Amino acid sequence: MNPRDWLRYDGIREVRGPLLVVTGVSGVGWDEFVHIECADGRRDGVVLEVSGDLAVVEVLEGTAGIDPARTVVEFTGTPFEIPVGDEWLGRVCNGRGAPLDGGPPVAGRRRPVSGAPLNPTHREPPADPVLTGVSAIDALTTLVRGQKLPVFSLPGLPHLELAGQIAAQAQVAGQPFCVVVAALGLTHAEADRLRDTLEERSAAGELALLLNLADDPVVERLLTPRAALTIAEELAFGAVDGRHVLVVLADMTNYAEALREVSSARGEIPSRRAYPGYLYSDLASLYERCGRLRGRSGSVTVLPVLTMPGGDITHPVPDLTGYITEGQIVLSADLHARGVYPPIDALSSLSRLMRHGAGPERTRADHLPLAAQLLAALARARQVRELAELIGTAALTDLDRAHLDLSDAFTAELVDQGAGERRALDDTLDRAWRVLARLPRSALTMLPGDLLDEHLGRPS
Repeated sequence: MNPRDWLRYDGIREVRGPLLVVTGVSGVGWDEFVHIECADGRRDGVVLEVSGDLAVVEVLEGTAGIDPARTVVEFTGTPFEIPVGDEWLGRVCNGRGAPLDGGPPVAGRRRPVSGAPLNPTHREPPADPVLTGVSAIDALTTLVRGQKLPVFSLPGLPHLELAGQIAAQAQVAGQPFCVVVAALGLTHAEADRLRDTLEERSAAGELALLLNLADDPVVERLLTPRAALTIAEELAFGAVDGRHVLVVLADMTNYAEALREVSSARGEIPSRRAYPGYLYSDLASLYERCGRLRGRSGSVTVLPVLTMPGGDITHPVPDLTGYITEGQIVLSADLHARGVYPPIDALSSLSRLMRHGAGPERTRADHLPLAAQLLAALARARQVRELAELIGTAALTDLDRAHLDLSDAFTAELVDQGAGERRALDDTLDRAWRVLARLPRSALTMLPGDLLDEHLGRPS
């Protein structure tokens, strides 16, 4: 308990939707966690607004059945707290940490979910890969331990399926590893599919899953990613021999919508598209909780997944996310329409820290030059395809046609893979070499001769 005694008030002036308006309060702050004693038991809430002697409280379980005359509100003096520790692994809970898997409540030392960004003076640069088993990511936009790398998607694309696949398949070589997933605003059907996808990893004790459903309170949606990051921080940094932890947050657009709704309930002045003016700093307070710490073996890597309303990458949520994070993985509606999964647009995607996670002694010596050559060839193929639409394929050179053949092979042989298919890195890079073999050796100018000899054979 906070050193301050809990403040108890029974002056409920109004019940309005999920809100209680409490009168006569003092010493109460925003985002304070609240216990509500009513005739049918105990409920929880969060302070949304304080003005004078009034406090507006959102009741997480809803206000149905609450009798103001028989209700007492206890203000705890602290933000929302959850237990932390290894007991989270293998558990499925809601956004507040209440079990959904039929098990007992998670026990452990309690910590506030508000957290804080890692101290810059204690940070180590991100390094070494987190391999996802997804070829298009591992080959060209390698995820690095301690990085924050978002997935940008249009509505209707399989972003949740990709997030679940990454969470189920991701691994690091030879070191303790686990995954924390915070699913935000899911339908019940989506939640069931996600649980099925992650069942094996959960049974192995390598996963903590927090499910916030679409019909759960919006305030819980704001607490869920913070709870997930608090759990991850303890797993990574709570001991000297901590784990490498991947945190998957999906869908962060649902989080931003909840933030906008709560901001409106507080009466705050709206900014771009009615989002609060502090949306940037709020998102940064989440994304910046990843990284590596000096003297600790663990790391926290964050993979936010978000949809772009109307397909607009300049929408405030993807726009601000792009300023904070270190690259992006972009899903393509065109590839999805062609039946390609995952529909990752390689030329629109980028991992700015890839050089810290790939190359000799990290992945393979040929990884970085191979990726550079493949991207250069794909960029040329895109130019050729646009040219062919103007002049026809008959007017193209043999080299131009080879680039078009390479582009088709890249999509079919490297990008397209099963939703439950985990590809080893060697398999992925070998596929990339087979794709590049469509071009004549003279066109592979970004690859050194010894690598060409090793993988494509010596010229005759």
